[in-house]
Amino acid sequence: MSEQLSVSDDVEEFTASFTAEQQREQAKRLTTFLSQYTHLTDSFIIEFFTENLWQTLPSTWQAVLQDLSYPQTADLLLDASHEDRRYPSVWPLSLLAFRATAHALAYPRECGPDQGRVAALVKPDEFLENQSQSSLLGHIFRKHVKPKKQHEIRKLGMLVKQLCDQTGCRRVVDVGSGQGHLTRFLSFGLGLSVTAIEADHTLVAMASRFDAELLWTLEKEKQKKSCFFQLPEALSIPQHMAGWVNPKASWETFIKQLKEANHVIEGPQTLFGPSKKRRSDLTQTSQSDGLSHNSNRSESEQMLSERLCCSDIPAVSEEGLNPEESLLQDYPDFVLTGLHACGDLSATLLRHFVSCPQVRGITSVACCYMKITTKENPTPPGLISPSSPLTPSTESFRYEFGYPMSSWVKWLPGHQLSYKAREGACHAVEDYVRRLREGSQLLRTHCYRAILETFIRETRPDLRRAGIQTIKKAHLLAFTEYARLGLPRVGLPPDLPLDQERVEAMLKQQSKVVVYFTLTLLLAPVVETLVLLDRMIYLEENGVDSQLIPLFNPNFSPRNFVLVALKPSR
Repeated sequence: MSEQLSVSDDVEEFTASFTAEQQREQAKRLTTFLSQYTHLTDSFIIEFFTENLWQTLPSTWQAVLQDLSYPQTADLLLDASHEDRRYPSVWPLSLLAFRATAHALAYPRECGPDQGRVAALVKPDEFLENQSQSSLLGHIFRKHVKPKKQHEIRKLGMLVKQLCDQTGCRRVVDVGSGQGHLTRFLSFGLGLSVTAIEADHTLVAMASRFDAELLWTLEKEKQKKSCFFQLPEALSIPQHMAGWVNPKASWETFIKQLKEANHVIEGPQTLFGPSKKRRSDLTQTSQSDGLSHNSNRSESEQMLSERLCCSDIPAVSEEGLNPEESLLQDYPDFVLTGLHACGDLSATLLRHFVSCPQVRGITSVACCYMKITTKENPTPPGLISPSSPLTPSTESFRYEFGYPMSSWVKWLPGHQLSYKAREGACHAVEDYVRRLREGSQLLRTHCYRAILETFIRETRPDLRRAGIQTIKKAHLLAFTEYARLGLPRVGLPPDLPLDQERVEAMLKQQSKVVVYFTLTLLLAPVVETLVLLDRMIYLEENGVDSQLIPLFNPNFSPRNFVLVALKPSR
Protein backbone atom coordinates (compact mmCIF):
# COMPACT_ATOMS: atom_id res chain seq x y z
CA MET A 1 0.00 0.00 0.00
CA SER A 2 1.06 3.63 -0.39
CA GLU A 3 2.37 5.92 2.31
CA GLN A 4 -0.06 7.98 4.35
CA LEU A 5 -0.16 11.56 3.16
CA SER A 6 0.40 14.08 5.91
CA VAL A 7 -1.41 17.32 5.18
CA SER A 8 -0.15 20.50 6.82
CA ASP A 9 -2.34 23.08 8.52
CA ASP A 10 -2.03 25.35 5.46
CA VAL A 11 -3.71 22.70 3.31
CA GLU A 12 -7.39 22.23 3.96
CA GLU A 13 -8.01 18.50 4.07
CA PHE A 14 -11.19 16.77 3.01
CA THR A 15 -11.80 14.65 6.10
CA ALA A 16 -13.90 11.89 4.51
CA SER A 17 -11.09 9.53 3.55
CA PHE A 18 -13.16 6.50 2.59
CA THR A 19 -12.07 2.89 2.83
CA ALA A 20 -11.94 0.90 -0.41
CA GLU A 21 -15.30 -0.68 0.38
CA GLN A 22 -16.88 2.69 1.16
CA GLN A 23 -15.59 4.11 -2.11
CA ARG A 24 -17.18 1.25 -4.05
CA GLU A 25 -20.49 1.61 -2.28
CA GLN A 26 -20.44 5.35 -2.90
CA ALA A 27 -19.85 4.74 -6.61
CA LYS A 28 -22.84 2.38 -6.65
CA ARG A 29 -25.09 4.99 -5.09
CA LEU A 30 -23.86 7.67 -7.48
CA THR A 31 -24.46 5.64 -10.63
CA THR A 32 -27.86 4.47 -9.40
CA PHE A 33 -28.96 8.02 -8.61
CA LEU A 34 -27.62 9.68 -11.75
CA SER A 35 -29.06 7.01 -14.06
CA GLN A 36 -32.54 7.98 -12.83
CA TYR A 37 -32.09 11.62 -13.87
CA THR A 38 -30.39 11.45 -17.26
CA HIS A 39 -33.32 13.45 -18.66
CA LEU A 40 -31.93 16.34 -16.60
CA THR A 41 -28.18 15.81 -16.98
CA ASP A 42 -28.46 15.21 -20.73
CA SER A 43 -30.78 18.11 -21.54
CA PHE A 44 -29.72 21.36 -23.20
CA ILE A 45 -31.21 24.48 -21.70
CA ILE A 46 -31.35 26.16 -25.12
CA GLU A 47 -33.94 23.52 -26.05
CA PHE A 48 -36.23 24.53 -23.20
CA PHE A 49 -39.00 25.56 -25.62
CA THR A 50 -38.25 23.36 -28.63
CA GLU A 51 -38.20 20.18 -26.53
CA ASN A 52 -40.81 21.39 -24.01
CA LEU A 53 -38.44 20.62 -21.13
CA TRP A 54 -40.69 22.00 -18.41
CA GLN A 55 -43.26 19.32 -19.17
CA THR A 56 -40.64 16.59 -18.62
CA LEU A 57 -40.74 17.40 -14.89
CA PRO A 58 -43.30 15.64 -12.69
CA SER A 59 -46.49 17.67 -12.51
CA THR A 60 -46.19 17.89 -8.71
CA TRP A 61 -42.72 19.47 -9.14
CA GLN A 62 -44.02 21.95 -11.70
CA ALA A 63 -46.74 23.15 -9.35
CA VAL A 64 -44.37 24.08 -6.50
CA LEU A 65 -41.42 25.33 -8.57
CA GLN A 66 -43.09 27.55 -11.12
CA ASP A 67 -43.57 30.55 -8.82
CA LEU A 68 -40.27 30.49 -6.93
CA SER A 69 -38.38 33.77 -6.72
CA TYR A 70 -34.72 33.72 -7.65
CA PRO A 71 -33.46 33.93 -4.02
CA GLN A 72 -35.87 31.12 -3.08
CA THR A 73 -34.47 29.02 -5.91
CA ALA A 74 -30.97 29.47 -4.50
CA ASP A 75 -31.94 28.81 -0.88
CA LEU A 76 -34.33 25.90 -1.40
CA LEU A 77 -32.45 24.01 -4.12
CA LEU A 78 -28.75 24.81 -4.38
CA ASP A 79 -27.65 25.75 -0.85
CA ALA A 80 -27.32 22.54 1.16
CA SER A 81 -26.69 24.35 4.45
CA HIS A 82 -29.40 26.99 4.32
CA GLU A 83 -30.81 26.90 7.85
CA ASP A 84 -33.98 28.89 7.45
CA ARG A 85 -35.85 27.20 4.65
CA ARG A 86 -39.29 28.66 4.24
CA TYR A 87 -41.35 26.85 1.65
CA PRO A 88 -44.09 28.85 -0.06
CA SER A 89 -46.02 25.59 -0.42
CA VAL A 90 -45.79 21.93 0.55
CA TRP A 91 -43.16 20.21 -1.60
CA PRO A 92 -43.64 16.62 -2.81
CA LEU A 93 -41.44 14.05 -1.10
CA SER A 94 -39.89 13.04 -4.43
CA LEU A 95 -38.52 16.56 -4.93
CA LEU A 96 -37.25 16.78 -1.36
CA ALA A 97 -35.56 13.39 -1.75
CA PHE A 98 -34.00 14.46 -5.05
CA ARG A 99 -32.48 17.56 -3.52
CA ALA A 100 -31.31 15.81 -0.33
CA THR A 101 -29.73 12.92 -2.22
CA ALA A 102 -27.89 15.23 -4.63
CA HIS A 103 -26.40 17.17 -1.73
CA ALA A 104 -25.53 14.05 0.25
CA LEU A 105 -23.73 12.29 -2.62
CA ALA A 106 -21.63 15.23 -3.78
CA TYR A 107 -18.27 15.86 -2.15
CA PRO A 108 -18.37 19.12 -0.15
CA ARG A 109 -16.64 21.90 -2.08
CA GLU A 110 -15.87 23.98 0.99
CA CYS A 111 -13.84 22.98 4.03
CA GLY A 112 -13.47 23.85 7.68
CA PRO A 113 -16.28 26.01 9.13
CA ASP A 114 -17.68 26.68 5.63
CA GLN A 115 -18.04 22.99 4.72
CA GLY A 116 -21.37 22.38 3.03
CA ARG A 117 -22.06 26.06 2.42
CA VAL A 118 -22.48 27.46 -1.07
CA ALA A 119 -21.14 30.84 -2.15
CA ALA A 120 -19.74 32.36 1.03
CA LEU A 121 -19.63 35.66 -0.87
CA VAL A 122 -16.25 36.59 0.56
CA LYS A 123 -12.85 36.51 -1.08
CA PRO A 124 -10.02 34.64 0.63
CA ASP A 125 -8.35 36.63 3.40
CA GLU A 126 -5.25 37.07 1.25
CA PHE A 127 -7.22 39.54 -0.94
CA LEU A 128 -8.80 41.65 1.79
CA GLU A 129 -6.22 44.43 1.55
CA ASN A 130 -6.03 44.44 -2.24
CA GLN A 131 -8.57 42.59 -4.37
CA SER A 132 -6.03 42.09 -7.17
CA GLN A 133 -2.98 41.05 -5.19
CA SER A 134 -2.55 38.17 -2.79
CA SER A 135 -0.86 39.30 0.40
CA LEU A 136 0.55 35.78 0.84
CA LEU A 137 2.36 35.65 -2.52
CA GLY A 138 5.62 37.50 -3.20
CA HIS A 139 5.21 40.43 -5.57
CA ILE A 140 7.56 38.89 -8.14
CA PHE A 141 5.11 35.99 -8.56
CA ARG A 142 2.08 38.26 -9.00
CA LYS A 143 3.21 39.94 -12.20
CA HIS A 144 1.11 38.85 -15.22
CA VAL A 145 -0.98 36.69 -12.85
CA LYS A 146 -4.69 37.22 -12.20
CA PRO A 147 -6.02 36.91 -8.63
CA LYS A 148 -7.58 33.49 -9.30
CA LYS A 149 -4.27 32.10 -10.51
CA GLN A 150 -2.36 33.75 -7.65
CA HIS A 151 -4.60 31.91 -5.21
CA GLU A 152 -4.16 28.62 -7.06
CA ILE A 153 -0.40 28.62 -7.54
CA ARG A 154 0.28 29.50 -3.92
CA LYS A 155 -2.01 26.80 -2.52
CA LEU A 156 -1.00 24.10 -4.98
CA GLY A 157 2.67 25.04 -4.84
CA MET A 158 2.76 24.56 -1.07
CA LEU A 159 1.07 21.17 -1.43
CA VAL A 160 3.54 20.05 -4.12
CA LYS A 161 6.42 21.12 -1.88
CA GLN A 162 4.90 19.04 0.90
CA LEU A 163 4.84 15.96 -1.32
CA CYS A 164 8.43 16.59 -2.36
CA ASP A 165 9.48 16.76 1.29
CA GLN A 166 7.65 13.51 2.07
CA THR A 167 9.04 11.63 -0.92
CA GLY A 168 12.54 13.09 -0.80
CA CYS A 169 12.19 14.48 -4.34
CA ARG A 170 13.48 17.88 -5.40
CA ARG A 171 12.30 17.46 -8.97
CA VAL A 172 8.81 18.31 -10.22
CA VAL A 173 7.27 17.86 -13.66
CA ASP A 174 4.51 20.40 -14.36
CA VAL A 175 2.36 19.24 -17.29
CA GLY A 176 0.14 21.73 -19.08
CA SER A 177 2.22 24.53 -17.56
CA GLY A 178 0.85 27.36 -19.72
CA GLN A 179 2.70 30.62 -19.09
CA GLY A 180 4.67 29.00 -16.27
CA HIS A 181 3.14 30.78 -13.28
CA LEU A 182 3.06 27.66 -11.08
CA THR A 183 6.45 26.58 -12.43
CA ARG A 184 8.07 29.87 -11.42
CA PHE A 185 6.66 29.70 -7.89
CA LEU A 186 7.86 26.12 -7.47
CA SER A 187 11.31 26.96 -8.84
CA PHE A 188 12.18 30.45 -7.65
CA GLY A 189 9.86 30.50 -4.65
CA LEU A 190 10.21 26.99 -3.23
CA GLY A 191 13.62 25.91 -4.56
CA LEU A 192 12.42 22.91 -6.55
CA SER A 193 13.87 21.71 -9.85
CA VAL A 194 11.01 21.93 -12.35
CA THR A 195 10.54 20.72 -15.90
CA ALA A 196 7.48 22.32 -17.49
CA ILE A 197 5.70 20.85 -20.51
CA GLU A 198 3.23 22.85 -22.55
CA ALA A 199 1.72 22.01 -25.95
CA ASP A 200 1.37 25.64 -27.06
CA HIS A 201 4.72 26.96 -28.37
CA THR A 202 3.60 30.56 -27.86
CA LEU A 203 2.92 29.97 -24.17
CA VAL A 204 6.29 28.26 -23.78
CA ALA A 205 8.06 31.30 -25.21
CA MET A 206 6.05 33.57 -22.90
CA ALA A 207 6.97 31.42 -19.88
CA SER A 208 10.68 31.71 -20.67
CA ARG A 209 10.33 35.47 -21.18
CA PHE A 210 8.55 35.83 -17.83
CA ASP A 211 11.35 33.84 -16.16
CA ALA A 212 13.85 36.31 -17.55
CA GLU A 213 11.73 39.25 -16.39
CA LEU A 214 11.62 37.80 -12.88
CA LEU A 215 15.41 37.42 -12.79
CA TRP A 216 15.87 40.94 -14.11
CA THR A 217 13.54 42.27 -11.40
CA LEU A 218 15.48 40.42 -8.73
CA GLU A 219 18.74 41.80 -10.07
CA LYS A 220 17.43 45.38 -10.00
CA GLU A 221 16.18 44.97 -6.44
CA LYS A 222 19.46 43.42 -5.43
CA GLN A 223 21.34 46.43 -6.77
CA LYS A 224 18.96 48.81 -4.97
CA LYS A 225 19.12 46.62 -1.86
CA SER A 226 15.35 46.80 -1.73
CA CYS A 227 14.48 43.13 -2.21
CA PHE A 228 12.12 41.97 0.51
CA PHE A 229 11.75 38.52 -1.02
CA GLN A 230 14.07 35.81 0.24
CA LEU A 231 15.04 33.37 -2.49
CA PRO A 232 15.69 29.73 -1.60
CA GLU A 233 19.33 28.88 -1.01
CA ALA A 234 19.33 26.47 -3.96
CA LEU A 235 18.05 28.71 -6.76
CA SER A 236 16.74 26.50 -9.54
CA ILE A 237 15.93 27.80 -13.02
CA PRO A 238 12.93 26.03 -14.57
CA GLN A 239 13.17 24.18 -17.86
CA HIS A 240 10.39 24.81 -20.36
CA MET A 241 9.68 22.55 -23.29
CA ALA A 242 7.03 22.63 -25.99
CA GLY A 243 5.49 19.20 -26.19
CA TRP A 244 2.21 17.35 -26.23
CA VAL A 245 1.69 14.55 -23.71
CA ASN A 246 -0.04 11.94 -25.84
CA PRO A 247 -2.72 10.02 -23.90
CA LYS A 248 -2.14 7.06 -26.23
CA ALA A 249 1.57 6.88 -25.44
CA SER A 250 3.23 4.75 -22.79
CA TRP A 251 4.97 6.03 -19.68
CA GLU A 252 8.30 5.08 -21.28
CA THR A 253 7.55 7.52 -24.09
CA PHE A 254 6.72 10.16 -21.47
CA ILE A 255 10.10 9.69 -19.75
CA LYS A 256 11.90 9.96 -23.10
CA GLN A 257 10.03 13.20 -23.69
CA LEU A 258 11.21 14.53 -20.32
CA LYS A 259 14.76 13.43 -21.05
CA GLU A 260 14.75 15.48 -24.22
CA ALA A 261 13.78 18.56 -22.20
CA ASN A 262 17.30 18.60 -20.79
CA HIS A 263 18.78 19.10 -24.23
CA VAL A 264 16.25 21.19 -26.19
CA ILE A 265 14.76 24.17 -24.38
CA GLU A 266 12.38 26.42 -26.27
CA GLY A 267 12.35 30.11 -25.39
CA PRO A 268 13.49 33.59 -26.32
CA GLN A 269 16.79 34.18 -28.08
CA THR A 270 18.06 36.46 -25.33
CA LEU A 271 17.82 36.10 -21.58
CA PHE A 272 18.73 39.59 -20.47
CA GLY A 273 15.31 40.83 -19.42
CA PRO A 274 12.31 42.31 -21.18
CA SER A 275 13.72 45.65 -22.26
CA LYS A 276 15.20 45.97 -25.77
CA LYS A 277 16.75 49.27 -24.68
CA ARG A 278 18.53 47.57 -21.82
CA ARG A 279 19.86 44.82 -24.08
CA SER A 280 21.18 47.50 -26.43
CA ASP A 281 22.74 49.40 -23.54
CA LEU A 282 24.45 46.26 -22.28
CA THR A 283 25.90 45.55 -25.71
CA GLN A 284 27.17 49.10 -26.13
CA THR A 285 28.70 49.08 -22.67
CA SER A 286 30.52 45.82 -23.23
CA GLN A 287 31.90 46.98 -26.55
CA SER A 288 33.10 50.34 -25.20
CA ASP A 289 34.75 48.73 -22.17
CA GLY A 290 36.42 46.08 -24.31
CA LEU A 291 34.68 43.36 -22.33
CA SER A 292 32.95 40.24 -23.48
CA HIS A 293 29.15 40.24 -23.33
CA ASN A 294 29.19 37.56 -20.60
CA SER A 295 31.15 39.81 -18.25
CA ASN A 296 28.17 42.16 -18.01
CA ARG A 297 25.73 39.46 -17.04
CA SER A 298 24.35 39.35 -13.55
CA GLU A 299 24.92 36.21 -11.54
CA SER A 300 21.27 35.22 -11.94
CA GLU A 301 21.35 35.76 -15.71
CA GLN A 302 24.45 33.62 -16.11
CA MET A 303 22.79 30.92 -14.03
CA LEU A 304 19.76 30.95 -16.31
CA SER A 305 21.96 30.79 -19.42
CA GLU A 306 24.03 27.93 -18.06
CA ARG A 307 20.96 26.02 -17.00
CA LEU A 308 19.44 26.31 -20.45
CA CYS A 309 22.59 25.09 -22.13
CA CYS A 310 23.51 22.22 -19.84
CA SER A 311 21.76 19.20 -18.42
CA ASP A 312 21.79 18.94 -14.64
CA ILE A 313 21.02 15.23 -14.62
CA PRO A 314 23.94 13.23 -13.27
CA ALA A 315 25.57 10.77 -15.61
CA VAL A 316 24.85 7.12 -14.91
CA SER A 317 26.91 4.20 -16.06
CA GLU A 318 25.30 2.52 -19.03
CA GLU A 319 27.32 -0.66 -18.78
CA GLY A 320 25.08 -3.65 -19.31
CA LEU A 321 22.11 -1.55 -20.43
CA ASN A 322 20.85 -0.95 -23.92
CA PRO A 323 20.38 2.76 -24.77
CA GLU A 324 16.63 2.68 -24.13
CA GLU A 325 16.99 1.04 -20.70
CA SER A 326 19.67 3.56 -19.76
CA LEU A 327 17.45 6.41 -20.91
CA LEU A 328 14.66 5.29 -18.62
CA GLN A 329 16.69 4.23 -15.60
CA ASP A 330 18.91 7.27 -15.17
CA TYR A 331 16.03 9.74 -14.97
CA PRO A 332 15.62 10.87 -11.35
CA ASP A 333 12.50 10.49 -9.24
CA PHE A 334 9.98 13.33 -9.39
CA VAL A 335 6.56 14.55 -8.32
CA LEU A 336 4.00 15.03 -11.09
CA THR A 337 1.58 17.95 -11.08
CA GLY A 338 -1.02 19.39 -13.40
CA LEU A 339 -3.05 22.51 -12.60
CA HIS A 340 -6.37 22.18 -14.42
CA ALA A 341 -5.06 19.56 -16.83
CA CYS A 342 -7.71 19.41 -19.52
CA GLY A 343 -9.80 16.38 -20.52
CA ASP A 344 -7.88 13.11 -20.78
CA LEU A 345 -4.62 14.73 -19.69
CA SER A 346 -5.48 14.32 -16.00
CA ALA A 347 -6.31 10.64 -16.52
CA THR A 348 -3.09 10.15 -18.51
CA LEU A 349 -0.99 11.66 -15.73
CA LEU A 350 -2.63 9.37 -13.17
CA ARG A 351 -1.82 6.34 -15.33
CA HIS A 352 1.79 7.48 -15.67
CA PHE A 353 1.93 7.93 -11.89
CA VAL A 354 0.77 4.36 -11.35
CA SER A 355 3.01 2.77 -13.99
CA CYS A 356 6.20 4.84 -13.99
CA PRO A 357 8.65 3.97 -11.20
CA GLN A 358 10.18 7.46 -11.22
CA VAL A 359 6.92 9.24 -10.35
CA ARG A 360 6.78 9.27 -6.54
CA GLY A 361 3.78 11.54 -5.99
CA ILE A 362 1.08 13.40 -7.85
CA THR A 363 -1.25 16.35 -7.40
CA SER A 364 -4.00 16.32 -10.01
CA VAL A 365 -6.40 19.23 -10.56
CA ALA A 366 -8.78 18.40 -13.40
CA CYS A 367 -11.01 20.48 -15.66
CA CYS A 368 -12.94 20.26 -18.94
CA TYR A 369 -14.65 16.96 -18.12
CA MET A 370 -16.59 17.16 -21.39
CA LYS A 371 -13.32 16.59 -23.29
CA ILE A 372 -12.76 13.24 -21.55
CA THR A 373 -12.98 10.30 -23.94
CA THR A 374 -15.46 7.52 -23.22
CA LYS A 375 -16.41 4.30 -24.98
CA GLU A 376 -19.68 5.91 -26.04
CA ASN A 377 -17.98 9.14 -27.16
CA PRO A 378 -14.33 8.42 -28.08
CA THR A 379 -13.86 11.71 -29.96
CA PRO A 380 -15.63 14.49 -28.03
CA PRO A 381 -15.58 18.05 -29.42
CA GLY A 382 -12.36 19.87 -28.60
CA LEU A 383 -10.28 16.69 -28.42
CA ILE A 384 -6.64 17.41 -29.33
CA SER A 385 -5.04 15.05 -31.83
CA PRO A 386 -1.32 14.47 -32.37
CA SER A 387 0.33 16.72 -34.94
CA SER A 388 2.37 13.80 -36.26
CA PRO A 389 1.59 10.09 -36.74
CA LEU A 390 2.12 7.83 -33.76
CA THR A 391 5.29 5.77 -33.75
CA PRO A 392 5.05 1.96 -33.78
CA SER A 393 6.10 1.84 -30.12
CA THR A 394 3.37 4.31 -29.22
CA GLU A 395 0.71 2.51 -31.19
CA SER A 396 1.46 -0.74 -29.36
CA PHE A 397 0.41 0.80 -26.06
CA ARG A 398 -3.12 -0.25 -25.13
CA TYR A 399 -5.18 2.93 -25.05
CA GLU A 400 -7.70 3.43 -22.26
CA PHE A 401 -10.50 5.96 -22.18
CA GLY A 402 -10.49 8.89 -19.80
CA TYR A 403 -13.69 7.66 -18.09
CA PRO A 404 -14.21 5.31 -16.44
CA MET A 405 -10.67 4.55 -15.30
CA SER A 406 -11.45 1.97 -12.62
CA SER A 407 -12.54 -1.60 -13.30
CA TRP A 408 -15.17 -1.26 -10.59
CA VAL A 409 -17.02 1.69 -12.08
CA LYS A 410 -16.64 0.26 -15.58
CA TRP A 411 -18.88 -2.67 -14.64
CA LEU A 412 -21.49 -0.72 -12.69
CA PRO A 413 -24.88 -0.49 -14.43
CA GLY A 414 -25.69 3.10 -15.37
CA HIS A 415 -22.13 4.40 -15.01
CA GLN A 416 -22.18 6.09 -18.43
CA LEU A 417 -21.89 9.88 -18.47
CA SER A 418 -22.90 11.74 -21.61
CA TYR A 419 -20.98 14.64 -23.08
CA LYS A 420 -23.67 17.02 -21.79
CA ALA A 421 -23.55 15.56 -18.27
CA ARG A 422 -19.77 16.02 -18.15
CA GLU A 423 -20.03 19.51 -19.62
CA GLY A 424 -22.56 20.41 -16.93
CA ALA A 425 -20.12 19.24 -14.25
CA CYS A 426 -17.83 22.12 -15.26
CA HIS A 427 -20.36 24.80 -14.34
CA ALA A 428 -19.74 27.07 -11.35
CA VAL A 429 -22.48 26.45 -8.77
CA GLU A 430 -21.30 29.23 -6.48
CA ASP A 431 -21.39 31.83 -9.25
CA TYR A 432 -24.96 30.89 -10.18
CA VAL A 433 -26.06 31.10 -6.55
CA ARG A 434 -24.74 34.65 -6.44
CA ARG A 435 -26.67 35.53 -9.57
CA LEU A 436 -29.86 34.10 -8.10
CA ARG A 437 -29.54 35.93 -4.80
CA GLU A 438 -28.73 39.20 -6.55
CA GLY A 439 -31.47 38.76 -9.15
CA SER A 440 -28.81 39.37 -11.78
CA GLN A 441 -29.82 40.35 -15.29
CA LEU A 442 -27.38 37.68 -16.46
CA LEU A 443 -30.11 35.14 -15.65
CA ARG A 444 -32.03 36.14 -18.77
CA THR A 445 -29.36 34.91 -21.21
CA HIS A 446 -30.51 31.26 -21.10
CA CYS A 447 -34.06 32.31 -21.84
CA TYR A 448 -32.91 34.53 -24.71
CA ARG A 449 -30.93 31.71 -26.28
CA ALA A 450 -33.80 29.24 -25.85
CA ILE A 451 -36.23 31.63 -27.57
CA LEU A 452 -33.80 32.19 -30.42
CA GLU A 453 -33.39 28.43 -30.82
CA THR A 454 -37.13 28.19 -31.40
CA PHE A 455 -37.05 30.57 -34.39
CA ILE A 456 -33.85 29.05 -35.76
CA ARG A 457 -35.38 25.55 -35.75
CA GLU A 458 -38.58 26.75 -37.41
CA THR A 459 -36.58 28.39 -40.19
CA ARG A 460 -33.85 25.76 -40.51
CA PRO A 461 -34.87 22.43 -38.90
CA ASP A 462 -31.41 21.04 -39.69
CA LEU A 463 -29.75 23.60 -37.38
CA ARG A 464 -29.87 21.97 -33.96
CA ARG A 465 -27.99 23.71 -31.17
CA ALA A 466 -25.92 25.73 -33.65
CA GLY A 467 -23.06 27.60 -32.03
CA ILE A 468 -23.70 31.32 -31.67
CA GLN A 469 -20.87 32.05 -29.26
CA THR A 470 -21.09 34.76 -26.64
CA ILE A 471 -22.87 37.96 -27.56
CA LYS A 472 -21.24 40.79 -25.64
CA LYS A 473 -23.42 42.10 -22.78
CA ALA A 474 -26.40 40.11 -24.07
CA HIS A 475 -28.18 40.50 -20.72
CA LEU A 476 -28.36 44.26 -21.25
CA LEU A 477 -30.00 43.99 -24.67
CA ALA A 478 -33.64 43.74 -25.65
CA PHE A 479 -34.41 40.35 -27.17
CA THR A 480 -34.97 41.84 -30.64
CA GLU A 481 -31.44 43.30 -30.59
CA TYR A 482 -30.05 40.02 -29.26
CA ALA A 483 -31.73 38.17 -32.13
CA ARG A 484 -30.45 40.69 -34.69
CA LEU A 485 -26.88 39.98 -33.55
CA GLY A 486 -27.30 36.23 -33.13
CA LEU A 487 -29.13 35.18 -36.30
CA PRO A 488 -26.31 36.06 -38.75
CA ARG A 489 -23.98 33.84 -36.75
CA VAL A 490 -25.95 30.81 -37.92
CA GLY A 491 -26.36 32.04 -41.45
CA LEU A 492 -29.83 33.56 -41.07
CA PRO A 493 -30.81 37.15 -41.93
CA PRO A 494 -30.73 39.59 -39.00
CA ASP A 495 -34.17 40.89 -39.94
CA LEU A 496 -35.83 37.47 -39.82
CA PRO A 497 -39.51 38.08 -38.93
CA LEU A 498 -40.25 37.24 -35.29
CA ASP A 499 -43.73 36.80 -33.85
CA GLN A 500 -43.65 39.37 -31.05
CA GLU A 501 -46.61 37.84 -29.20
CA ARG A 502 -44.80 34.51 -29.04
CA VAL A 503 -41.61 36.23 -27.96
CA GLU A 504 -43.41 37.99 -25.11
CA ALA A 505 -45.11 34.76 -24.05
CA MET A 506 -41.76 32.94 -23.88
CA LEU A 507 -40.06 35.83 -22.06
CA LYS A 508 -42.69 35.48 -19.33
CA GLN A 509 -41.43 31.94 -18.73
CA GLN A 510 -37.90 33.08 -17.84
CA SER A 511 -38.35 32.03 -14.20
CA LYS A 512 -39.18 28.49 -15.35
CA VAL A 513 -36.06 28.43 -17.52
CA VAL A 514 -34.00 29.50 -14.49
CA VAL A 515 -35.56 26.88 -12.20
CA TYR A 516 -35.06 24.11 -14.74
CA PHE A 517 -31.41 25.06 -15.21
CA THR A 518 -31.00 25.11 -11.43
CA LEU A 519 -32.27 21.52 -11.24
CA THR A 520 -29.64 20.44 -13.78
CA LEU A 521 -26.99 22.45 -11.93
CA LEU A 522 -27.88 20.65 -8.70
CA LEU A 523 -26.58 17.47 -10.34
CA ALA A 524 -23.31 19.01 -11.58
CA PRO A 525 -21.32 18.36 -8.35
CA VAL A 526 -22.72 14.80 -8.28
CA VAL A 527 -21.35 14.10 -11.76
CA GLU A 528 -18.00 15.61 -10.82
CA THR A 529 -17.92 13.47 -7.70
CA LEU A 530 -18.41 10.29 -9.75
CA VAL A 531 -15.60 11.24 -12.16
CA LEU A 532 -13.17 11.95 -9.33
CA LEU A 533 -14.24 8.97 -7.22
CA ASP A 534 -13.65 6.72 -10.23
CA ARG A 535 -10.06 8.00 -10.31
CA MET A 536 -9.61 7.37 -6.59
CA ILE A 537 -10.89 3.81 -7.03
CA TYR A 538 -8.51 3.34 -9.97
CA LEU A 539 -5.59 4.33 -7.76
CA GLU A 540 -6.79 2.02 -4.98
CA GLU A 541 -7.07 -0.86 -7.45
CA ASN A 542 -3.39 -0.24 -8.23
CA GLY A 543 -2.32 -0.24 -4.60
CA VAL A 544 -2.21 3.51 -4.02
CA ASP A 545 -4.25 5.41 -1.44
CA SER A 546 -5.31 8.92 -2.29
CA GLN A 547 -7.04 11.94 -0.81
CA LEU A 548 -9.36 14.43 -2.41
CA ILE A 549 -8.88 17.95 -1.06
CA PRO A 550 -11.01 21.03 -1.83
CA LEU A 551 -7.83 23.06 -1.97
CA PHE A 552 -9.02 26.27 -3.61
CA ASN A 553 -11.80 28.66 -2.66
CA PRO A 554 -14.65 27.57 -4.99
CA ASN A 555 -15.79 31.18 -5.34
CA PHE A 556 -12.46 31.87 -7.02
CA SER A 557 -11.76 28.52 -8.65
CA PRO A 558 -14.81 26.34 -9.46
CA ARG A 559 -12.65 23.29 -10.23
CA ASN A 560 -11.17 23.37 -6.75
CA PHE A 561 -10.51 19.69 -5.97
CA VAL A 562 -6.99 18.30 -5.99
CA LEU A 563 -6.43 14.54 -6.02
CA VAL A 564 -3.27 13.78 -4.05
CA ALA A 565 -1.36 10.50 -3.87
CA LEU A 566 2.16 9.27 -3.19
CA LYS A 567 3.97 5.95 -3.36
CA PRO A 568 5.95 4.28 -0.57
CA SER A 569 9.68 4.99 -0.40
CA ARG A 570 11.88 2.81 -2.54
